[in-house]
Amino acid sequence: MTRQITKDTTLCISLAARPSNFGTRFHNYLYEALGLDYLYKAFTTTDLPAAIGGVRALGIRGCAISMPFKEVVIPLVDEMDDSAKAIESVNTVVNTAGHLKAYNTDYLAIRKLFAEHHVPSDYTFALRGSGGMAKAVACALRDAGFCNGTLVARNEGVGRALAGLYGFDWRAEMGGATADLLINVTPIGMAGGAEADSLAFDEEAVKAARVVFDVVALPPETPLIRRARALGKPVITGAEVFAIQAVEQFALYTGVRPDDELFQRAAAYARGQ
Repeated sequence: MTRQITKDTTLCISLAARPSNFGTRFHNYLYEALGLDYLYKAFTTTDLPAAIGGVRALGIRGCAISMPFKEVVIPLVDEMDDSAKAIESVNTVVNTAGHLKAYNTDYLAIRKLFAEHHVPSDYTFALRGSGGMAKAVACALRDAGFCNGTLVARNEGVGRALAGLYGFDWRAEMGGATADLLINVTPIGMAGGAEADSLAFDEEAVKAARVVFDVVALPPETPLIRRARALGKPVITGAEVFAIQAVEQFALYTGVRPDDELFQRAAAYARGQ
């Protein structure tokens, strides 16, 4: 029987520059499997203050926040959880009777993936990007024991500040440098973008790497991930990040945490498998 949507159905949404169907499929799969009267829908916006005002005014329970809104949303919420406050970046807003509390579940996902993929903390790394996700990754790297790494960002002021905050080096470009672990947290390789077909790191850097990590979730296999796999490199994908952080969001929105078997089924469904 088709699930009925009524006036009492609880709505959760996402806001992103380029929305995907991953979160929509993931959350709605779990709502149906667990018999929860919730509905999830992805949106984009050119007016973030109005969109967040709508979350508050319409009683929308949860709102996932993606690029490029993770930092600019901060003045629009009422409270910052420690997970968001520590890195000044938001990926989740929970609305409780009009009170908006911000969280960051990206950090939790990244720490878990470093552990699950057994990435040695003595690896050198190059982290490309300086936005909200870069903060989450840099913090996770530091807390996982990584000490020898470089943040690669064209904006010197922002890049130096972020690198210095976590004790890492900064450079504007790779310039022929290599690292054991390559991490892309920029939109390079994202579907629908100007650089959708580009590699976030050059061929030589990918060849020299031991592990390649791309946080871009759309498409599931970015040019960087495809190239790394073709070279036989272990990879960590944005789809993995998205699934783990999404289940943390799901628990915040609903108060229910699916077991691992159901989580894996939902993640596979969201990936279209």
